[in-house]
Amino acid sequence: MVVLGSKSLTLDEVYRVLYAGEELSLDAAALQQVEASFLFLQKFSAKKLIYGINTGFGPMAQYRISDSDTFQLQYNLIRSHSTGAGKPLSPVITKALMIARLSSFMQAHSGIHPEVTILLKDLINKNVYPCVFEHGGVGASGDLVQLAHLALVLIGEGEVWYEDKMQPTAEVFARLGLKPIGIHVREGLAIINGTSAMTGAGLVNLIQARQLLGWAVTLSAMINEIVEAFDDHLSAELNAVKMHVGQNTVAAKMREVLQGSRMVRHRPDHLYKELEEEIFKDKVQEYYSLRCVPQILGPVYDTLIQAEKVVIHELNSVSDNPVVDHELENVFHGGNFHGDYISLEMDKLKIATTRLSMLAERQLNYLLNEKLNHKFPPFMNLGKLGFNFGMQGAQFTATSTVAENQTLSFPMYVHSIPNNNDNQDIVSMGCNSALMANKVIANTFEVLAIHTLTIIQAVDYLQCQDRLAGFSHKVYQEVRAIYPKFIEDSPMYKDLGKIKEYLLCNEPVKMF
Repeated sequence: MVVLGSKSLTLDEVYRVLYAGEELSLDAAALQQVEASFLFLQKFSAKKLIYGINTGFGPMAQYRISDSDTFQLQYNLIRSHSTGAGKPLSPVITKALMIARLSSFMQAHSGIHPEVTILLKDLINKNVYPCVFEHGGVGASGDLVQLAHLALVLIGEGEVWYEDKMQPTAEVFARLGLKPIGIHVREGLAIINGTSAMTGAGLVNLIQARQLLGWAVTLSAMINEIVEAFDDHLSAELNAVKMHVGQNTVAAKMREVLQGSRMVRHRPDHLYKELEEEIFKDKVQEYYSLRCVPQILGPVYDTLIQAEKVVIHELNSVSDNPVVDHELENVFHGGNFHGDYISLEMDKLKIATTRLSMLAERQLNYLLNEKLNHKFPPFMNLGKLGFNFGMQGAQFTATSTVAENQTLSFPMYVHSIPNNNDNQDIVSMGCNSALMANKVIANTFEVLAIHTLTIIQAVDYLQCQDRLAGFSHKVYQEVRAIYPKFIEDSPMYKDLGKIKEYLLCNEPVKMF
């Protein structure tokens, strides 16, 4: 059970709720503070002009709303902003969105009725996911459109994803004995005004990008192993003279993967002695995609560390406007709904992930091009050259997918378009950034699936299983259980999908 409200949520706790089936509970003391915030705002807002309670919204805030219309105003806001388009968000991203919104509410600075937090908690624990769409929010007054679809479900309307199908909210609520929330003061604005969609997507991205990096390090170590590279570019001594944490961590993890290998060569045993040749058969140094892995994946590691810090800060913050302070007995108007922090980090994350996919593609090309490796048959073809094709077709998929990543890596952070009658004159596009990063991450798992199978084919070509490091041999066996050695050509798209699932579901070398 993960308790919300007693302390800051961690990425590990989010992982446990999203992927390990743990339920959420609400800290009783924190819930009392939520109620205190609500009661204070209910009393404080009488006879005062407070944005979004007795005024219109955005550029229409100069219009006063009569007391008789204030509750309907909140319903109008929710329904009018339920305008999402495109594909529904995946259940895991939607669940993370809900956790992020609930975390903001449990800070007790939104003035919402406690029933909002209780229903959100129940939906999360019962795996009932609002139908939230990918397109809509500009990430300035929060993820207004995406969160309006969350609010629509909380008031008992719209659709939810439950038991692997889309169903009307009212029917699912009736079946599960759930009661929609009512409007008490500002529940409509409080639910839709925040960065929780981009933060939720960011949480999922962090978890998956960590997994990606672990596999990229593992596969990079394995390719160095099967080509019998020299070991000094991974040495502690060489990397220690560079001060970057990421570089040194990646090098150390690659050494960990290769522990016990009888294939990686020690340079002094081969080159640090008197040699008579004028032209050496072996390369004195490997290509950059093999030799510079710590320098290339190190920045990816450092980027993930920074992104986690920012996203977890946002998760445990109040992303709302106005902010209700029941202890100081005041209501503060400002811009805590703005998504620049998440937008910038997700841009950096998708750029770093694209770079990771580019490294994998270059390593793949090295394995498939016999003119570069001078070790393997063209396209890792274990059959008859010219008649069979090996990994040739799969390389096209990897190349085109990396090219898509490169285009998707255009930063959203610098792509503000003013809207809302220029009230929102500079916006973050944070949800776009986070969802594009999620697409880049998914693409990269596809590239690494192709890369993984190619490496495993290379092991079979060399018949070097008994010389592999223990870690490498374990990966070899697990992948071969999914896709046996192949010589004859056959469709491999379903099997590559299974290898992708293997990469998603299995722990590679632990990076963090």
